[in-house]
Amino acid sequence: MEIQVLGPLHAAVSGVPVTPTAGKERQILALLALHPGRLVPVTTLIEEVWGPRPPRTAHTTVQTYVLRLRRALAAALGGPDGPHRARRLLATGHGGYLLRTAEDDVDAFAFQRAAQAGHAAFADGDGERAARLLRDALALWRGPVLVDVPTGKPLRVQAARLEECRLLATERRVDAELRLGRHGELLPELTELTARHPANERLHAQAMVAFYRSGRQASALELYRALRQRLVGELGLEPSPQLQRLHQAMLAVDPRLDVLTQGGRPTPTFDLYAA
Repeated sequence: MEIQVLGPLHAAVSGVPVTPTAGKERQILALLALHPGRLVPVTTLIEEVWGPRPPRTAHTTVQTYVLRLRRALAAALGGPDGPHRARRLLATGHGGYLLRTAEDDVDAFAFQRAAQAGHAAFADGDGERAARLLRDALALWRGPVLVDVPTGKPLRVQAARLEECRLLATERRVDAELRLGRHGELLPELTELTARHPANERLHAQAMVAFYRSGRQASALELYRALRQRLVGELGLEPSPQLQRLHQAMLAVDPRLDVLTQGGRPTPTFDLYAA
């Protein structure tokens, strides 16, 4: 079985699409897919579909949704034993249901595995491998998590976790590529990222360094000024000490800013001037 949640929901069995069209069935399938091989309690499924005030018929209705999902699986599996195999694939456990599929069959877990390998390569000082692995991991994303699925609290928690992992992978990939001297190539992407994440200091630090190394010191300083204005005006906070020290280093034309640090301990851009 193949299930994609990093973007629109897509599910297929042996290449045959089985993605349900009904919103609540999509919620149940997505939640089960994000816990492959693990029991998801009926209470969690009910919370996902109806929130804190479910109808009295909630348990029976969940059973109906599961039955419909099994029928779609059985049709895709084909043959006289299709229904039996569907019941094994989407199994009933004690107090809940589980989808008997491997983590390898769900794109979210493939992403996390590749991203972890990329983070490890960066920590080992292998910027080229880190950049490649993290690019491959991020290429699995086709849009926001479950962009076409209505989400209750359990799915929103999972989606937020995955989106945070995506952002961290993006930041580390940019760190790796900055170490490789690709600051000019990164400028368009970093301009977009800082616009989408206007209070993210790590992305702003990366964009500042990319501008600075591209001979655009004024743009780097203006980016800091705009971020500081936003943080003070909206949150009443000054930029972090790391970012303030990076700003001061640019004003002082610190020669360390031009060093690509190919050797030595790999340091994330945000921590270049950590205390």
